[in-house]
Amino acid sequence: MARVEICGISKSFGATAVLREISLSVEDGEFVVLVGPSGCGKSTLLRTIAGLDEVDSGAVLIGGNDVTQLPPAKRGIAMVFQSYALYPQMTVYRNMAFGLRLAGQDGEAIDSAVRNAARLLDIEHLLERRPKTLSGGQRQRVAIGRAIVREPAVFLFDEPLSNLDAALRVRMRYEFAKLHQRLNTTTLYVTHDQVEAMTLADRIAIMNRGRIEQYGTPDELYHDPQSVFVASFIGSPKMNLLEGVIEKAEPGRAAVRLAGGAVLDAAVDASKAQPGDKVTLGIRPEHLRAQKTGIAGEVALVESLGNIRFAYFATAADPDPLVLQPGADEAIRQGETLSVGASPDQCHLFDADGRAFSRVGRRSLAA
Repeated sequence: MARVEICGISKSFGATAVLREISLSVEDGEFVVLVGPSGCGKSTLLRTIAGLDEVDSGAVLIGGNDVTQLPPAKRGIAMVFQSYALYPQMTVYRNMAFGLRLAGQDGEAIDSAVRNAARLLDIEHLLERRPKTLSGGQRQRVAIGRAIVREPAVFLFDEPLSNLDAALRVRMRYEFAKLHQRLNTTTLYVTHDQVEAMTLADRIAIMNRGRIEQYGTPDELYHDPQSVFVASFIGSPKMNLLEGVIEKAEPGRAAVRLAGGAVLDAAVDASKAQPGDKVTLGIRPEHLRAQKTGIAGEVALVESLGNIRFAYFATAADPDPLVLQPGADEAIRQGETLSVGASPDQCHLFDADGRAFSRVGRRSLAA
């Protein structure tokens, strides 16, 4: 069993608080991604789980055992770094075998473990080569192989694909997904790339300023963000966010007057809101549609990506254009003047503190 429990972890470097009472549970065999902007604390959290950084308070449990005071070698984890950290003077075989040799395993067991891992990663033909002769993707496979041979209870990955080019990152995401399906080992994976997070994770923890903003499945985070931060972080292009005030509030609906004067309804529980309250209305690009009344403006640009189009919609009330994703049968042209809106059940609403109103008919997914 390799369930990971992070219980109230806090960590500061001098006067700077990096982690603020983080609590998180990762189930046995689960693939969890820690994602967020640079400096949010995700790599530091991974390092505290690994034992590379000491915590100021809180505890780390792996398989039900408190490992907070144990050194990294005693925690049953294997970590893969962004920089690969391979020994340049050693062959691939010796790099993968190095940790097992230090642990005193016999030669036959080491050879079997290395060759099995190499076969799994399709690098058998590279075993006698040195790292300098390998591509970035091949080096990353070797680093992963070195982790696999240890048969850890938990894999920790710290931005392992950030040094690769875009095409290779796509290929390696596929390889990571296949590898997890085969090994079914509990995995925590750090990235700043939301595409990696959405495509790889069973669940995602979105971090911001040392705290977890929301923890849930990719589908939950995309369709039911619990804060303005999550709404703007998940999705490419991001959710359109429009400032406004409550005009009318009911238990199942809120009428929101936007800066330009348009009024849009959101199907949310607004029973505790008051007319005049400042709010932010959120609409995904694929949910904005041309309609008779709504937000008035002009199509400033239509961007075609082959199988998908995006239209940038300029309004007098907002310096930033709205982004629409027109349907295949929608003929939207650059320079066209029209009105856009969305159905109430496709509108998100956030209060003045950036927290989401509960959407009617949807389960609350607060972190």
